Amino acid sequence: MTVTAGILGATGAVGQRLIQLLEPHPDFELTVLTASDASAGHPFRDVAKWRIDAPIPDSIAEMTVRRTDPDVVPDDVDLLFSSLPSSVGERVEPAFCEAGYVVSSNSSNHRTASDVPLTIPEVNPDHLGVLEVQQDERGWEGALVKNPNCSTITMVPTLAALDSFGLERITVSTLQAVSGAGYSGVSSMEIIDNAIPHIGGEERKMEQEACKLLGTFDGAEIDWHGVDVAASCNRIPTLDGHLENVWVDTRESITPADARGAMQSYSSADLYSSPDPLVHVFDDDEPDRPQPRLDRLRGDGMAVTAGGFQGTADGVQYNCLAHNTIRGAAGASVLNGELLHSQGWL
Repeated sequence: MTVTAGILGATGAVGQRLIQLLEPHPDFELTVLTASDASAGHPFRDVAKWRIDAPIPDSIAEMTVRRTDPDVVPDDVDLLFSSLPSSVGERVEPAFCEAGYVVSSNSSNHRTASDVPLTIPEVNPDHLGVLEVQQDERGWEGALVKNPNCSTITMVPTLAALDSFGLERITVSTLQAVSGAGYSGVSSMEIIDNAIPHIGGEERKMEQEACKLLGTFDGAEIDWHGVDVAASCNRIPTLDGHLENVWVDTRESITPADARGAMQSYSSADLYSSPDPLVHVFDDDEPDRPQPRLDRLRGDGMAVTAGGFQGTADGVQYNCLAHNTIRGAAGASVLNGELLHSQGWL
């Protein structure tokens, strides 16, 4: 069955990535684009400053943009993908859910709410079960699902692979691409010949979201993982691809070979956009990988890569990488949409 889909906030950077991924998707038919009131009523081509390195799809270019309002979005749309700013999403997304729409959102609002699933389909697909609680408690006919922050989603699949060793403490230092801040987020005078050792709110997101994602769902609520996570987030002058240095302390003894093997064997999901393998692992003879320019597009930008494994006193250290606007944003929302479809929520 083809799923009719729409994008809330279609003119922004993540909205454009969503268009790029959804327009050729075999299961989704993109029928609705929304944006600000200033853009509403105009063809998409005229109001979107297209930044993707491929032409606007012909089927999208002349589509008329609508206001981001449930009163003007057709009620026969099966699924809405949201790339709204969190300040807007916090207000607008619940209104769509109350009106009966299912929303797969990349926006940061509601990610840690107890009745909102924060989902990576290869890691915690069972967390979608909390949607029943959400609908009962909020009286919604629709539903709201979130994907995590782009830096969190880079790290967590590798941690999930190591969870059987008993995760006790995670320390991570990120080297994040400028696209993560949006097209106008960091000026060239700030970032060229520079690195910025602060990204507002990013550390807190990583520390909280990782524990929720790695937690367990008991049929009524999500019990967050007890691992201690400490993050330091840095902006560097790469265009795409977040590189992260991760230190993992485990309860059970673990070697670099153990960590590599666990990540190599970690399963992908039986979904169209889930790459196989989920984690591409580099051997010891390539200790300088992954690198953003060389590895961000593995698995069509949906794979995580890991390498540089070393033993530590209490565990292992390694580096991991993912494409922040594909796997870390638009692609993650699309994958959650596929999971919603496969589990019968649409």
